[in-house]
Amino acid sequence: MTSFLKEKYNKEVIAKLKEKFGAKNTMAVPKILKVSLNSGIGKYLKEKDAIDEIAENLKKISGQKPVFAKSKKSISGFKVREGQEVGVSVTLRGERMWHFLERLIASALPRVRDFRGIDPKNVDQNGNLNMALKEQFVFPEIVPEGVKTIFSFQVNVTTSARTHEEGLELFKLLGFPIKSE
Repeated sequence: MTSFLKEKYNKEVIAKLKEKFGAKNTMAVPKILKVSLNSGIGKYLKEKDAIDEIAENLKKISGQKPVFAKSKKSISGFKVREGQEVGVSVTLRGERMWHFLERLIASALPRVRDFRGIDPKNVDQNGNLNMALKEQFVFPEIVPEGVKTIFSFQVNVTTSARTHEEGLELFKLLGFPIKSE
């Protein structure tokens, strides 16, 4: 089952981007390559139940099993040992990526408290979007009554865009709620 957002990209967005940036070839048009979800679990190192709950919630949100990131070196100030699990991440590609982005735009972002749109500064000079969500409740898959651990996580959308303007235009045409400058 193809995503509505992917169909929109293939039917409308490619043509508009080709026209705007003067690309002769469809392959030269910016496209979304992957979406990464990351959450640091450093403050829950002693709480195994909290870490399991964070991983389970990320699995529900993304539809894919998360991977634990281990620390590369020991830092005594943060009470971290080398090889200790300090983060949870999921990388989405293909259909799962498109379905996740569709849910992010249509249901999650409108549920964020005091949300006024994505700041254009969140798109870096290479055209990638980086943003943080303060709590996992904005996704409809998470039932607030059953949650003991509230965590924030980062959403990184990596594109093949070469400039800030190309990336920003791609996100606007796909329907991301970007603030007007």
